[in-house]
Amino acid sequence: MAGSDLATDAPSAPDTVKILIAGGFGVGKTTMVGSVSEIVPLRTEEPLTMAGLGVDDLDGIEEKRATTVALDFGRITISRDLVLYLFGTPGQQRFWFMWNDLALGALGAVVLVDVRRPESSFAAIDFFERRGIPFVVGVNGFHGEHPYPAEDIREALALPEHVQVLLCDARERESSRDVLIALIDQLIASAVQA
Repeated sequence: MAGSDLATDAPSAPDTVKILIAGGFGVGKTTMVGSVSEIVPLRTEEPLTMAGLGVDDLDGIEEKRATTVALDFGRITISRDLVLYLFGTPGQQRFWFMWNDLALGALGAVVLVDVRRPESSFAAIDFFERRGIPFVVGVNGFHGEHPYPAEDIREALALPEHVQVLLCDARERESSRDVLIALIDQLIASAVQA
């Protein structure tokens, strides 16, 4: 039958993988999604207002003018057979309730860390550890600076050896891509071992 031959020759849809980009307030999640996405990212940023005074801790990030209030969304095609959907989480504590919904179906995550404020990423690390969602840590070098080696950051964050710690710059596409590739490589290695 001619129709059945066409169905077998049709290209299959690529596999899609949901990845979360998480971390504390102002660590560069929106920037990372935007730098690596092949589409114009969906952003739900709103300006910081006077209502956030005393609620939002701007120590070390005084120049921040907007914040994600729901999520960021981007897409990157790794190959003809693999597409990543990137979901940037909101960083402010009052929006953390959304993380549970965003995590549904996620195969892995990138936890971004700002070494000026490492404590802002503890909650994200704890979130993924408790749920058994594999993650890598991307240390975002603000202004291109990385004052500490990866092993010092691993020790400061009390991360186990199997969690990769990668120095990156969320503004640079290649750097953000390399962090995502490290996560995908980790997920593939885990799947092969299972």
